[in-house]
Amino acid sequence: MRGRRGDRMTINIQEHMAINVCPGPIRPIRQISDYFPRLGPGPEGGGGGGGEAPAHLAPLALAPPAALLGATTPEDGAEVDSYDSDDGTALGMLEFDLLYDRASCTLHCSILRAKGLKPMDFNGLADPYVKLHLLPGACKANKLKTKTQRNTLNPVWNEDLTYSGITDDDITHKVLRIAVCDEDKLSHNEFIGEIRVPLRRLKPSQKKHFNICLERQLASPSSMSAALRGISCYLKELEQAEQGLGLLEERGRILLSLSYSSRRRGLLVGIVRCAHLAAMDVNGYSDPYVKTYLRPDVDKKSKHKTCVKKKTLNPEFNEEFFYEIELSTLATKTLEVTVWDYDIGKSNDFIGGVSLGPGARGEARKHWSDCLQQPDAALERWHTLTSELPPAAGTLSSA
Repeated sequence: MRGRRGDRMTINIQEHMAINVCPGPIRPIRQISDYFPRLGPGPEGGGGGGGEAPAHLAPLALAPPAALLGATTPEDGAEVDSYDSDDGTALGMLEFDLLYDRASCTLHCSILRAKGLKPMDFNGLADPYVKLHLLPGACKANKLKTKTQRNTLNPVWNEDLTYSGITDDDITHKVLRIAVCDEDKLSHNEFIGEIRVPLRRLKPSQKKHFNICLERQLASPSSMSAALRGISCYLKELEQAEQGLGLLEERGRILLSLSYSSRRRGLLVGIVRCAHLAAMDVNGYSDPYVKTYLRPDVDKKSKHKTCVKKKTLNPEFNEEFFYEIELSTLATKTLEVTVWDYDIGKSNDFIGGVSLGPGARGEARKHWSDCLQQPDAALERWHTLTSELPPAAGTLSSA
């Protein structure tokens, strides 16, 4: 019915809903059997009671399993050390090189480029940067970071980041976490994706190239999705260690030199350098210095202290201290090395420490025993600084 001009049309709610949301004629839903020909007992499989498939319905073309799962094939040009995450390439790809130099105890990480990163900003782009962490360990103490590339989803960095003080034990047990983030000056930086590489995949002095899909952040070491990403062994060891006595927090590395001088009849201790120390000041740095004691110290005369290095997390000291002591007596002693952050007007902050002696474990004990067994030989080794404060050092923090 057509109304006159000026008259207000009245439409009931049923008609209004039909006008806006009615999908049109309802078509019959196809059954799965409609996509396959029905074979009968006839000579060509079309006789008997089974009818043929409708002419307008073609058989379903089955894709190969690799295509259904979104997996790449060697023809796609993927690297040997490339693999797809369960997100496909939705987060992007990261290309980088890793090289472990056993002679210099360094791990070289060359961050090359990324492709197809997930847009994070309103303009459909991102301001990406890459940060590295060695796990398990203190994230702030061993974090390395690239520069930020502005307004791009395909950034090129070509930056070399180096970890110092990496030992064979680290290569066996540690995992390198490589995270790509979006820098936001007005709010918190946003996480894009990450990659975790067990260092045991590296061979000494052989550069390994990676071109890998970024993955979502691992939520829990016990999750099955994390175990399927190639680091299940590491995660199991980490979970077992956390259920035990607990892990000491790593606070950095220190390079020590030990040598027993037969001519001078004493122990020569060299404080060479520190690397990746924990930041103790609000400016993101520390003012570190090193103290050494030879325990037990009945006369309290074994204390030595280096000079203070201002505003650095990788100080170089190159200082030597001498302890006059017989070799037989030295075998019962323990060398205590602690690193402190110097503060004016208040107590100094403890950064980390390590003890070398018969009661030590791992590399610290081996370094001490090698020194006693090889007099007159200067032995340099890297050691991990932990958050465990020696009992005797706690009362001397202000010294």
